[in-house]
Amino acid sequence: MKKNKIISEIRKKNKQRKSQSVQLLQKNKKPIRLNKSLSSWKASTALFLSSLIAVILVVPTLIVVPFMSDTDEQKAAVEQVAEDVEIAMGDSSFAVEVMRASSDEVEKVPLETYVSRVVASEAPAEFEPEALKAQALAARTFIVNRLLHQEDADQPDVTDTTSDQVYHNEEELRKSMGSEYEQEMRKINQAVNETSGEILTYQDTPITAAFFSTSNGYTENSEDYWEEEVPYLRSVESPWDKDTQKFMDQKIFTVGEVEDQLDTDLPSIDELSMEISRTEGNRVNQLTLGDASYSGRDIREELGLRSSDFSIEKKNDHLIFTTKGYGHGIGMSQFGANGMAAEGKSYEDIVQHYYKDVEISTVSDTAPTLAAKE
Repeated sequence: MKKNKIISEIRKKNKQRKSQSVQLLQKNKKPIRLNKSLSSWKASTALFLSSLIAVILVVPTLIVVPFMSDTDEQKAAVEQVAEDVEIAMGDSSFAVEVMRASSDEVEKVPLETYVSRVVASEAPAEFEPEALKAQALAARTFIVNRLLHQEDADQPDVTDTTSDQVYHNEEELRKSMGSEYEQEMRKINQAVNETSGEILTYQDTPITAAFFSTSNGYTENSEDYWEEEVPYLRSVESPWDKDTQKFMDQKIFTVGEVEDQLDTDLPSIDELSMEISRTEGNRVNQLTLGDASYSGRDIREELGLRSSDFSIEKKNDHLIFTTKGYGHGIGMSQFGANGMAAEGKSYEDIVQHYYKDVEISTVSDTAPTLAAKE
């Protein structure tokens, strides 16, 4: 009996402990909130999806960027520059009226657009950027000077020929440049944009910004080719032209052809005497053929020579004219400017070499009335 009683007591105590444990567990247990659990699940899901999207977007970039070539980076940079240039090119203070020779119609274009198209028409796009900038200053100065001294307000501002400055519109430039149009115009526009609004002045007045293709090693004093002496158009050395493609040329004429072109009678070639005097720029000042005398300019223009720096050789019944340089020789040599730029000279250095004692000013300071031109 004692044994059974003991076992019974043990069982009773175990039952009491179990009951106390259940009551304690129920007392400390927190209630389950289904809404809070659902919100936490949604937040976790959203965070996971956001992280996944970020990975999808970022990882390809991390893969591509390290392997992007210098060429790709340069291309992207150039495209951005081109976009900026196009925006800046439209920022012109006034428009220019251009009489088109091919259509007899007037084309009105913003100043800086006009300048860029003149540079593209007058200078090779392969030129150094600093040479293109110098050309832009010459082109912009030319048109500003023209507008300031325009006598007939009813007439177009300028023509599109060599009588003024050669100008081609976008369609014509696309045709002439072909597949290189975008690249070449991007380079030219950049040069024009970096000199935007700048012109050349002498004593606070826009200059006659004469320019030509290639010198004979020197530029010409203005009065030695034109009639007027201009203080800033002085003869200067230009050795950079001598190795260029247009430096030398030859033309051969019979004595009869020369007589026809000059409207004169010449002795036979064996009896034909020739005397030449030269200018400071080493071009022909006067040529005496037999009893007739001509200026170097007259001979160049009548015979269609590239330059007024020429020598003459008699051979059989022919006269061989060998020329050095290309153009009238006054002001800035374009190929000389490019040679200076290739040596590291800036566009400021270039224009101040070819145009003596000039300053770089702005259209707004020098010609504020043009800003109101409509």
